Amino acid sequence: MRHTSAQFVANAHAALNDAGLQPVLNAVALFLPAMRAGVMAQTPDFEAMRDYAVRMKDHTLEHLDSYLADFEARVSERGGHVHHAATAADLNRIVTGICRAAGARRVIKGKSMVGEETALNDALEAAGLEVVETDLGEYIIQQAGEPPSHIIAPALHKSKEQVAQLFRERHERGERDLSQVQGIVREARSVLRERFLAADAGITGANCLVAETGSVMLVTNEGNGDLCSTLPRVHIVVTGIEKLVPTLEDAGALHRVLCRSATGQVTSVYTTLYSGPRGAEDPDGPDEFHVVLLDNGRRALLGGKYRSMLRCIRCGACLNHCPIYRHVGGHAYGWVYPGPMGSVLTPLLTGLDQARELPNACTACGRCEEACPMRIPLPEHLRQLRDDAAVQGLTPPAWRAGVTAMMTLFRFPALYRAVAALGRPLLGWLSRHPALLAKLPLLSGWAAGRRLPAPQDHTFLGHWQKVHGARDPEQRL
Repeated sequence: MRHTSAQFVANAHAALNDAGLQPVLNAVALFLPAMRAGVMAQTPDFEAMRDYAVRMKDHTLEHLDSYLADFEARVSERGGHVHHAATAADLNRIVTGICRAAGARRVIKGKSMVGEETALNDALEAAGLEVVETDLGEYIIQQAGEPPSHIIAPALHKSKEQVAQLFRERHERGERDLSQVQGIVREARSVLRERFLAADAGITGANCLVAETGSVMLVTNEGNGDLCSTLPRVHIVVTGIEKLVPTLEDAGALHRVLCRSATGQVTSVYTTLYSGPRGAEDPDGPDEFHVVLLDNGRRALLGGKYRSMLRCIRCGACLNHCPIYRHVGGHAYGWVYPGPMGSVLTPLLTGLDQARELPNACTACGRCEEACPMRIPLPEHLRQLRDDAAVQGLTPPAWRAGVTAMMTLFRFPALYRAVAALGRPLLGWLSRHPALLAKLPLLSGWAAGRRLPAPQDHTFLGHWQKVHGARDPEQRL
């Protein structure tokens, strides 16, 4: 997909002025957190579940190469194949090669963030293959020619009226009633059923990879993942190297925190473990089973300060609780990963110079870290990226000048007091003239939605000196 993270501010302004988008985002922002809160109230041991999941993932990342070797050995023992892709281009080349070698022409896909990250659909279509997304949300945005706007709800930004109109344009089925969601879903099911039966290869993502058994765990609510993996002759799994867990018990632990955090469910409708190609006595399944493991910058994070981002299980909880995401939606972030996790991952995977505005897309409220089932310190990572941007000289000159001026004031207390003494009456005067405040450079955006409160007629330090008689509060401690 086209990378527009560098235009986040412009993207955000467009989203804020989209009258059709705002009601949809507001409704979802109320619904998904409420679902999570409901299931949390029924799970008194959730904090212990989180702690176990975090310890398990940290242990796995510490010994990642060992578990990758175990996983590959188990997959090979069962007749499957593991491929390693250093870059997005490598993954696309490997998957295209598998399809060509198998003589595949029609490909069906389940939802995969790695597939979005590498623009896999574009690569397959450029190679002459027909690719159809089978997750309902992914199918909708594929028909619309748009990227996903949410990790677990790709078409979250679409109203049912928009989807109905899209289907009328894309499906030549004459006059029919698409006024209700049931009718829209029924039509999508009918169209996709033909694609499932005709497919030569199926591609899915993975929620985790089990080193102990060589199994791939896939969590869905629609069942399309099972159809993509069992009906075609070839099943290809595309996923990141960080998705490893040591045992089936660990996969179950991850499942428990994933479902509750993502959709507010105790468990998903479908949870499936795939462990290789079809056996001699199996009634169904693929003839070929391939797992393509993507690095694409992940190994570089293992030894650094952003390592905890590799714990991310793509549940979307941070998006659902973020006030920024709630107002601008996913497309404003300009790449595959939106919200707080995207504001960290995108600069790390594509380069801070390509996404320098994203670390500032944060109110520092901390709700993302509170909601994250893997306890990733997202606000701290965003602050670290801002520091990195300053060190690399990526922050705007006006911003650097302002910070320099502020630090100068803080280093010279007498100068600070003098400026504060001048600033207090000026702020008081501006608070009585909001129209003028809105016209001042750098302040118009802030003043458009806020009213400047009038400062008190004395400072804290002045009050302290009056009451206690000491020059500085520190002298009284």
